[in-house]
Amino acid sequence: MKKKFDLEDLDCANCARKMEDAIRKIDGVKDINISFMAQKLSIEADDDRFDEIMKEVIKACKKVEPDCNILM
Repeated sequence: MKKKFDLEDLDCANCARKMEDAIRKIDGVKDINISFMAQKLSIEADDDRFDEIMKEVIKACKKVEPDCNILM
């Protein structure tokens, strides 16, 4: 499954790269792209575990950028 989400309060491109790196390590993630300029997150992950994977994605993002929110 591939989905796009808006991001809120992502402060810098370096943080976006760190978030991408952390999310890539999550089991079931096939592709991830975070655009700092557009404040968007595009993710492709296993269909049957998508909700579970997104919970891990949110945790990974909060570790890098505590103020950033993924608008779902």
